[in-house]
Amino acid sequence: MKLTTALYLVPVNISDAPFIDVLPEGNLSILKGLHHIIVENVRTARRFLKRCDPGFDIGAVTFYELNRHTDPMEVSGYLEPLRRGEPMGVMSEAGCPAVADPGALPVSIAQREGLKVIPLVGPSSILMALMASGFNGQGFSFNGYLPIEPKEREHKVRELEALSRKTSMTQIFIETPYRNNRMVESLAHTLKGDTLLCVACDITDPEKESIKTLPASKWKNMKYDYDKRPAIFLLYAGK
Repeated sequence: MKLTTALYLVPVNISDAPFIDVLPEGNLSILKGLHHIIVENVRTARRFLKRCDPGFDIGAVTFYELNRHTDPMEVSGYLEPLRRGEPMGVMSEAGCPAVADPGALPVSIAQREGLKVIPLVGPSSILMALMASGFNGQGFSFNGYLPIEPKEREHKVRELEALSRKTSMTQIFIETPYRNNRMVESLAHTLKGDTLLCVACDITDPEKESIKTLPASKWKNMKYDYDKRPAIFLLYAGK
């Protein structure tokens, strides 16, 4: 398959669901045409590609690792094949690259230099959680991680709740998976009783997916176990 010279943004599974259930077949055809791919972790990237197709020619691909340990000054150099006219890819660890993801950096460089960028279709836990929450999808904000320190986190949660009440915007955020249960407990006791909280967990997993929206007051007495599971948190206090 002859590919257009571009930086292809390649989504990755966000669960153990079969590849064909969550990613278009065309993505695999494009992946097979890429010989240079920017990834967060080479080992997991190789595993993903082999899962997509056991016959995938891993040896034909040069991987460039981009994570919190990468010197940002090196990233521009990763794009040299693209500058020479070769197509390149960017893959996240899970979901859509460049959304709450270090892959945004090479995309920014490519855009600044006038290099073509092509986003591919695939699962975004943020958007899928919003779709299933029942909250306002016309106005929303993704806030990334909230502060770890309890008092700072409670202050931020009240700030987001007040903003949602004032603007009717859905507020979305994430947490490190092993702290998910503590996050739910904190939200249940910090939010006003009628503020709606949605916890979307293991999205696209055919067996473990759980997406539940309830008033904060009801979460106080709920039994749940979201620890060590990928989750998205959404709150809505609008009318």
